[in-house]
Order: sequence, then structure tokens, then C-alpha cells
Amino acid sequence: MSPVAYTNTNKQPLVLVVDDEAEVLGEVATVLAGAGYVCQCCNNADDAIRFAEANTPDLILSDINLNGYSGLQMCEELKKQSHLREVPVMFLSGAQIPDIIRRSHAVGGAYYLRKPFDPEVLLELVDKALWMPHLVHGHEQQAAEAALHATQ
Repeated sequence: MSPVAYTNTNKQPLVLVVDDEAEVLGEVATVLAGAGYVCQCCNNADDAIRFAEANTPDLILSDINLNGYSGLQMCEELKKQSHLREVPVMFLSGAQIPDIIRRSHAVGGAYYLRKPFDPEVLLELVDKALWMPHLVHGHEQQAAEAALHATQ
């Protein structure tokens, strides 16, 4: 699946879903679309990186194990780019790797959900992840205003 230039005309949150399993891509896209999210699915990290660079999704939901590439590596690569640094990344994986949750957080992942997933839990975590940038910016703005008032 090659990424294409994308214009989100209805302003619904855009979720980039990355998984090398077509069945999982379909399941996740169906759950998210049913909740009103716009999805772009990519079955490999290279296409996902190209899409994210060109379109700045609101959330990236990725498997840990992608053919020949780690979702953790992809996350690190994306977080190097200033316009993608604040985009929350959520990992959805069946990986039974020791310490994987800590490692996913270390590279910038916000949440980790195991496969097979509960659709309701997926939607709850997606909702929370999408609010994260708003909360961070709100706190930054409050801190800046407090600092300004303190110097006056």
C-alpha cells in the first residue's frame, strides 16, 4: 500500500495505522472509522514514514514487528522531525518481548495495547492519545503566562 498525498477535508482526526498484517489493518480501520476517525493504513514502515512526513497525522498506531523494520525504530525516526515530535504514537502488538512496554515508552510511545485487542479499549486509548498534545500545549501556555505575569 503506497501512501498518497492526503487532504483531510472534514477535520476529523487522522490516524495513521501501520501493520504488516492486512487482517489487523482492516480490523483497526473498521473500529476507528466506525467511531468517526479518518484512517490511512500502511503495511510497512517506509510507506508510513513517507505518509507521516507529508501529511502529519494526529495519531500514529503501529505494530512493533514490521517486516524488516521495528515499529520502535520507525517511532524514533519520526520523532526526529520537528513537525512530528508531538504526534502521539501508540503501539498495538502481540510481541512477547521482555521489557517491550518500557522500550516503547522510551522511544516516545504513549500507549501499548496487546493483540488481540478489545475494540472498546482501543477507542478509549485513541481518545486519550489524541488529547495528549492539547494537554501539553495547554500546560506550556499556562506556564508561559505565569512566567510573564511573574516578571511584571
